[in-house]
Amino acid sequence: MKISTRGRYALRFMIDLAQHNNGEYIALKDISERQEISIKYLEQITSLLSKFGLLLSVRGPQGGYKLAKKPSEYTVGEILRLTEGNLAPVSCLEAEENSCARKNICKTLFLWEGLSKVINDYLNGITLENLLDHITTPENLDYVI
Repeated sequence: MKISTRGRYALRFMIDLAQHNNGEYIALKDISERQEISIKYLEQITSLLSKFGLLLSVRGPQGGYKLAKKPSEYTVGEILRLTEGNLAPVSCLEAEENSCARKNICKTLFLWEGLSKVINDYLNGITLENLLDHITTPENLDYVI
């Protein structure tokens, strides 16, 4: 499994919204400048995140984006699954039901199922708030995702 730029940028975008949350909508231009991500790329990410209800948005000169929920209510797993798709380490685990013809005789299936569980449990156990807390502690002020 390799997380793409889209997944990494989506996390940076969401953390930026959480960091600068003052109840107002935040202009995409401001986030783009702070995160050094093109507006065009952020528009693709915001479209996807908005579609699934993770963001609130308003158009116009006073428009922008803000989180639809508290940072503690977003998991890294949720954000990455929306932007990356399934996080399964092997293709036979991507669907809800494993349809691999070899699943009953596969000697490594338990290994991949275990790895998938560890990945998903880990990512589902970390919230935006956890990332924000980690970034803003004095010893981590220079930390960048």
